[in-house]
Amino acid sequence: MTTKSKNTENNEVVVPVQTQKEIIEQETVDIKVPVVKAEEFDWNVSKRGANQYSKEKVAELENLYDQTFKQVEDNEIIKAIVSGITDSDVILNIGFKSDGMIARSEFKDTPDLKVGDEVDVYVENKENKKGQLVLSRKKAKLTKAWDYICEANAKDTVVKGRVISKTKGGLIVDLFGMETFLPGSQIDVKPITDYDQFVGKTMEFKVVKINDTIKNAVVSHKALIESDLESQRQEIIGKLEKGQVLEGIIKNITEFGAFIDLGGVDGLLYITDISWGRINHPNEVLKMDQKLQVVVIDYDDNKKRISLGLKQLQPHPWDSLPEGIEVGSKVKGKIVNIEDYGSFLEITPGVEGLIHVSEVTWSNQPINSRDFFKLGDEYEAVVVTLDKDERKMSLSLKQMSEDPWKHIAEKYPVGTKLKGAVKNITPYGVFVELDEVVGGMIHISDLSWTKRYNHPAEFTKVGNELDVVVLEIDVENKKIVLGHKQLEEDPWDTFENLFPISSVHQATVLKREDKGAVVQLPYGIEAFAPTRHIKKEDGKLAEVEEVLPFKVLEFDRDDKRIIVSHTRVNEDAKLEEKKSVEGEKKKEAKRTKDAVDKTNSKVEKATLGDLSALSELKSKMEEGK
Repeated sequence: MTTKSKNTENNEVVVPVQTQKEIIEQETVDIKVPVVKAEEFDWNVSKRGANQYSKEKVAELENLYDQTFKQVEDNEIIKAIVSGITDSDVILNIGFKSDGMIARSEFKDTPDLKVGDEVDVYVENKENKKGQLVLSRKKAKLTKAWDYICEANAKDTVVKGRVISKTKGGLIVDLFGMETFLPGSQIDVKPITDYDQFVGKTMEFKVVKINDTIKNAVVSHKALIESDLESQRQEIIGKLEKGQVLEGIIKNITEFGAFIDLGGVDGLLYITDISWGRINHPNEVLKMDQKLQVVVIDYDDNKKRISLGLKQLQPHPWDSLPEGIEVGSKVKGKIVNIEDYGSFLEITPGVEGLIHVSEVTWSNQPINSRDFFKLGDEYEAVVVTLDKDERKMSLSLKQMSEDPWKHIAEKYPVGTKLKGAVKNITPYGVFVELDEVVGGMIHISDLSWTKRYNHPAEFTKVGNELDVVVLEIDVENKKIVLGHKQLEEDPWDTFENLFPISSVHQATVLKREDKGAVVQLPYGIEAFAPTRHIKKEDGKLAEVEEVLPFKVLEFDRDDKRIIVSHTRVNEDAKLEEKKSVEGEKKKEAKRTKDAVDKTNSKVEKATLGDLSALSELKSKMEEGK
């Protein structure tokens, strides 16, 4: 075998080459196994020459070993030292038997992290299946953050947080590294519509609600503002007095008034206290963020309600009423309010007069003020009454012209026939307009001689023209009684002869009612048949449009009423038939009686003769014996 040896010139080493067999043989030859007697053998030494320890010694050594490391438990937060940083992980020493690693992504908030820095970590598992230590910085942050949040909620302390994003219904706030919810209603005491303006801002909050089960918290910035405002409010309310004049800023306007910020406390300026004149909406005279002087009208310590006034800082218009406004004078104004009973005409702001519906027109036709007047319309009226102490005034439109009723008897004397337009229909009659001012009423009973109407609407409609005659004039009460049926002669004098009691006539059933039926007799006259008098022979009641014979039971010329009966016609017919049958029976009985009498007279004579002969025969027989 060739060998290599060290050559000083070329630095080569020449080693003799041996086969594996030669090496093994050589090693075998070199090994010298010592010979030990059995009684001298140490049985505590292992085959490899290591000593074996007793259980007590093992426990003592393990205890000394464990004391060189920290005692850690799962799910606890401990301090760790950064022992190394790689591209993907951070190596952490917690004083345990092995180091842990956490991804660098969990340290994004600490870009200046370096070896030797101390950080909090969460022990997820001190030894997993692979024997590795599992740590988490994120869970450590969240756990500590939740503890801080719960403490803040329990102690009602103020905390700082950063708004990180907008979400549905509010904002997301980073509080101690944990996301919490800030509802839109809890951002400020005033309504907020633009949430984006708060994103990125660091603000103070109060924790108002927590859910320990799902680790969720709700915070409020409004609660801080309200707390500050409440202290300011108490200070301001403590100094309030009725009649005190304050300066405020309009923070909200509603239909019923405006809310005034008095510097930490709000007061309500009700719409009726804004101006002496009438306004439909506060925004007609007020604007948002407007500064103005207001007076304290009233305040309630318990309800924390302050009532303010603006018009009270100005003199009442009634105290400085313009000269010349007196009873009988004419005034101009605009309609500012409309009620069922009339409308209010504003002469100057804060000074109004009532135009009652009875003072709108000389006509006695009912006026609906809501149909006649419109808000903002301008009118000239006459002052009828004036009470400066009570601050009341009544006005009249109709007195702007002469009363047409003064000459009405000359214009429309009783008996005058004319045409008029139907303007209104009531259950008791029809109002007919004779000219632009004057009208009259036709009572429902004066519409027709022959027909009875349940409602005048059955006879005519609003807007129709109607022939009428003037029956009566009441100038004092401004009433005209009109008639329509009076244009024709009263036919009831003739009807009395045509429809006498007990007379029978063919009639048509017009309508059925609860108590009977209305039927039409010849010549268009209507009569009434009670229910029991419209029963037919078959027991059924007469139907509408049936033509049947009816008997007149009553005729009342004064009340223009005729009572008829169909049932009575049937009963009379049966009675006549019965009488006819009975008459025939009586005649037959008389004829039978006469025949019997005649026969009896003959029989009687024969009997008497027979009796005489028998008597004579009897005498002869006795003599023969």
